[in-house]
Amino acid sequence: MAQRSTLHADVVIIGFGAAGACAALEAAHAGARVVVLDRFGGGGASALSGGVVYAGGGTREQRAAGVSDSPEAMFAYLRQEVSDAVSERTLRRFCEGSTEMVTWLAEHGVPFEGSLCPYKTSYPSNRHYLYYSGSEAAGGFRDVAPPAPRGHRTKGRGTSGKVLFNALAAAVRRAGVQVLTQTRATELVVDADGRVCAVECEQLRGTAAREHRMVSRVAAKPGLYVPKLARKLHRRAESLERRAEPLRIHADRAVIIAAGGFVSNREMMRRHAPAYRAGLPLGTQGDDGSGIRLGQSVGGVPDKLDRVSAWRFITPPSALLSGLLVDQRGSRIGDESRYGAAHGQAIVEEHGGRAWLLVDRDLRRRAKHQLRSQTVWFQRMQAEYLLATAATGDTVEAVARRAGVDPGHLQATVDTHNDAARAGKPDPAGKPADFVRPVDQPPYSLLDVSVRPSTAYPCPVLTLGGLRVDEDTGQVLDERGDPVAGLYAAGRSAVGICSNSYISGLSLADCVFSGRRAGVHSVKELSDADS
Repeated sequence: MAQRSTLHADVVIIGFGAAGACAALEAAHAGARVVVLDRFGGGGASALSGGVVYAGGGTREQRAAGVSDSPEAMFAYLRQEVSDAVSERTLRRFCEGSTEMVTWLAEHGVPFEGSLCPYKTSYPSNRHYLYYSGSEAAGGFRDVAPPAPRGHRTKGRGTSGKVLFNALAAAVRRAGVQVLTQTRATELVVDADGRVCAVECEQLRGTAAREHRMVSRVAAKPGLYVPKLARKLHRRAESLERRAEPLRIHADRAVIIAAGGFVSNREMMRRHAPAYRAGLPLGTQGDDGSGIRLGQSVGGVPDKLDRVSAWRFITPPSALLSGLLVDQRGSRIGDESRYGAAHGQAIVEEHGGRAWLLVDRDLRRRAKHQLRSQTVWFQRMQAEYLLATAATGDTVEAVARRAGVDPGHLQATVDTHNDAARAGKPDPAGKPADFVRPVDQPPYSLLDVSVRPSTAYPCPVLTLGGLRVDEDTGQVLDERGDPVAGLYAAGRSAVGICSNSYISGLSLADCVFSGRRAGVHSVKELSDADS
């Protein structure tokens, strides 16, 4: 057996995604010697993401786009979405520090731009980098707070999470942080006083490390769309890990867990969120819950593991917002202008995973016309698939029978909606008037937006729960609510801002918020005790 190597640092960070990178930057800025380790090559789900950071209150990008916003309006809206995931005090701190957060990211090389998307979409095209990324303008929310676009997409073509992470990774290395890739944390070491003081690891070197890096890189992005391929490549990565050598990293001040969620752990998904197993795991094979389990091994307590976000977007094209989202009985599921994760949650938890979008001839024609101008490649493929496979019929009842939807209930739903639309009355489901129009031009189509395993129209899912943490410091808490000495958590390894419900950009924003918090306070812990 290989002899165990040792390293020493003030702060050891497990996981090199957005949360881990932000924690490293703050700890290094405070003067700490920092080591970041990652089982793969770094980036994790952050690098695979759309690179959207939820921010508001009057950011430079909002002002450049002529958008008026305030921390108070941002708080009022997010309070409805966040609910009790964090306290009001923490949410206010998040909102009040939002503009500074974007400035901080920009100072570390993350590019943003105030080009406002003029239509409602799940993700803007390469021409726009500021958009309504949640339900701010949906019915029921406009009365709570003045709506404002707060989705700040990192400027870069395609899904730009890689641009965001690459900028942070470069900043981390400029800060003198030691980054160990192909290094897997296997155990937390606790000293005689009960403080987490070291991390036991397994590290690949040489040829095995290079092959592991290549295999894991290939598995990440294609594997997101072809999970079977990801699992096959991951098995190869696991076989290479048998060649790893033992390494202990001593943490003189603290350990920070920033290792992602558990969406790739089938057993944990089966136990905590069985209804969401039909979704496409949105993450890497590293999102296996290992960080959460490490925290549990030394007394940390997880929470909200049943909270999962399922994305069932009906836009783009934006014309589809005027359709009617219905269940198998033919009843409306809700305001179609709501954020896609709100639809996904309702479809999975209240409607047995089955849902259809009813459109007429005019909406279908407009949607096809908008395909090229409003979509990026993966959105275009999915929209074209939905339109091509839709059930059609010359009457509402005929299309309902072909799709397997209750004809009588669907007809009643359409009649109620159309009567209100023609009379200029409020929409029965609360949809804003901007998107309401009669659905009465045959032929009709029912687009199947059910949540089920599908390669052509997958429903991405990500886990939102994690370890309980002190909201002021990010320190992991035990079952009594006391802090676990020397241990912090951030990102999707921790309960945070988005742990009840998700809107685009809120997870990355929480990674920045909670990562920076953990980085700052991990350095303070022993310093305060010594003073």
